Amino acid sequence: MNLEEVRTFLEVIESGSLVAASRRLNVTQSTVTARINALEEEVGQTLVHRHKSGAELTAAGFKFKRYAEVMVRLWRQARYEVSLPAGFDGVCNLGLEFDLWRNVGQRFIDHVHEHCPTVAIAAWPAEQRQLDRWLNMGLIDVAFCYAPQAGENFASRALFDDDLVLVAGPAAAASGAGYLYVDHGDEFRRQHAAAFPGVATSALTIASSDWALDVLLRKGGSGYLPRRHVAPFLADGRLLARADAPVFRRRVYVVEAAEAVTGWAWYAEALAAASRAAA
Repeated sequence: MNLEEVRTFLEVIESGSLVAASRRLNVTQSTVTARINALEEEVGQTLVHRHKSGAELTAAGFKFKRYAEVMVRLWRQARYEVSLPAGFDGVCNLGLEFDLWRNVGQRFIDHVHEHCPTVAIAAWPAEQRQLDRWLNMGLIDVAFCYAPQAGENFASRALFDDDLVLVAGPAAAASGAGYLYVDHGDEFRRQHAAAFPGVATSALTIASSDWALDVLLRKGGSGYLPRRHVAPFLADGRLLARADAPVFRRRVYVVEAAEAVTGWAWYAEALAAASRAAA
């Protein structure tokens, strides 16, 4: 039995169709179909009903799903035990939302390197849906993100609230630059719409705090950014805070694969260091 076939089966179930699974796995639909067919031939049962609107588990597929998840997790554990780099006694696979690298991911990794030099870290940036998929497939152990993960195999807890503050370049008026809409996700969109009803759409929308910060520093204008991103620029006067503007918040979570983090003596202190740096 090929592990890629098992992973593809789980991806089809999670995404709801062979077409969506092929996009996520970055392979052709015919490759996904061939993997599912090969898996079903090995198992001797039809696992997935395929139709125009998507894909659904058969009764046999429902039973097989939990074994497939166990196989993926066991492979991850085996890979850890036999492929550690020389001089290391543990590996942490870390997933982060793009905006959570600054202060949060940085400080977590710095703490581990300073205090636990025999722990290797692999860090992977992604958006929420991809992080959820990697957690379910056992490809990452810990994720810093903006939404908790459901399931008995995961533990989710709030780390801190990310303050989003309105800032402007001091030369914004002279440059003629206007408002930059920084898209911080669904909850921010709701809060922003409630606070500024009827405001016209910005001429520029960016869904990255780092990119938006670069634009404000180079071109001027104003926009909402995480306070931890802009703190040094507020301190030296390169950006100014709009004290009269509402402050929005995004809750930051850490999601852990329970089996992976058990026994990590260094983990709690590294997590606390990341939270303090963000605050």
